[in-house]
Amino acid sequence: MEKAVRRIGVFTSGGDAPGMNAAIRAVARTCQHMGIECVGIRRGYHGLINGDFTKLDFESVSDLSRRGGTMLYSARSEEFKTPAGQERAVATCKMLGLDALIGIGGDGTFQGLLRLAERGLSVVGIPGTIDNDIACSSYTIGYDTACNTALESIDKLRDTMQSHERCSVVEVMGHRAGHLALNVGVACGATAVIVPEHPVDIENDLLEPIRRARLGGRTHFMVIVAEGVEGGAYAVGKVIEDATALDTRVTVLGHIQRGGSPSSRDRITATYMGFEAVRLLAEGKTCRVVALQGENYVDYDITEALQMSKSLDQHTYEVMRALTGVQ
Repeated sequence: MEKAVRRIGVFTSGGDAPGMNAAIRAVARTCQHMGIECVGIRRGYHGLINGDFTKLDFESVSDLSRRGGTMLYSARSEEFKTPAGQERAVATCKMLGLDALIGIGGDGTFQGLLRLAERGLSVVGIPGTIDNDIACSSYTIGYDTACNTALESIDKLRDTMQSHERCSVVEVMGHRAGHLALNVGVACGATAVIVPEHPVDIENDLLEPIRRARLGGRTHFMVIVAEGVEGGAYAVGKVIEDATALDTRVTVLGHIQRGGSPSSRDRITATYMGFEAVRLLAEGKTCRVVALQGENYVDYDITEALQMSKSLDQHTYEVMRALTGVQ
């Protein structure tokens, strides 16, 4: 009996995230285990349109899990947003004999997969973003590593802030979501945490925690700001300095949070998700997103997944407010 899926293409799209390489490795190795050929599409949808590909086999993905970034690169493609670009992508799939595609990325990646599914391709998405803002999944590849990278940087900043009795305002990534900032703030024992999901009461949420910490004997302060907050860390820093006369320094961690060797959690999660994606396609399923809910790997229809919304974990937010003394 002829296999339903003989050749699968895999690509990464959008912002890179630690663990993407582990997912690529899992896809390639699982394909080989199931007797399916695997083709890597380089540079995301741009590469899919232009036929930029490489064969992936057992050896080509060896020693890949520990490496950050993505061996398949990532790129934006304005052309793919057009019907003509999408038709070119489908034509590439036909030319390469691809029976299915696996895309690793965020909502933009999944929207692209949906467009291809509407044109008859079998597709599965894997959530990979340090922002942890994919609504259908409680966890996304890269999030844990980004948290650890931010914490390492903040711990070093704290040493110099303590030496000079300063206030440090640190901006972490997260696009329009505060998941990274909130959890980093709890983990590092921040004086205050500012996220875009909650309106900021400057006096109660920012200045009063600093004053209480000073009255308690602290001479240095750490404020974590999500990049989606209006005005960003520099606006927050100016408010603090104007209101308290503290020597306030702003640090924007930026893309350093996307780099580095992935943590064990990201390697393991990526590996399981890569395996699940191939399994779904081998079973004849399509237009799905692999997701993690608690300890269970599940899958959703892409359309359903894109319609979901994700808010900050309210319990973590309440813990943060309790530990920073916010009333």
